Amino acid sequence: MLETEDNSHLSPIPGKRYFTIGETSDLCGVKAHVLRYWEQEFSQLKPVKRRGNRRYYQRKDVILIRQIRALLYDEGFTIGGARQKLSGDESKSDITQSQQIIKQLRIELEEVSKILRN
Repeated sequence: MLETEDNSHLSPIPGKRYFTIGETSDLCGVKAHVLRYWEQEFSQLKPVKRRGNRRYYQRKDVILIRQIRALLYDEGFTIGGARQKLSGDESKSDITQSQQIIKQLRIELEEVSKILRN
């Protein structure tokens, strides 16, 4: 669910702790105004707000945004349907988020391995 074939064009998540709204927008393939709207619609999405009300997203937020994107754009869910899917009981036992994290770590480890070989 998180990383469908259509999401394969998204770049790996860098090993940073915080991402600006622009960086998150690029990483997730959605525009900044869409991210701000999704913050209102999905209670799970809460970026850290700092100086001047600037948003900073954490890795877990980026993964969640990619999941929301996959539900809405790839699987055809409505906002309400995606909200139910994310907050339902099945999401608690859903292993796709863990699979997404493992896939991301594998990509990062392969990049480190390439660097070390050279």
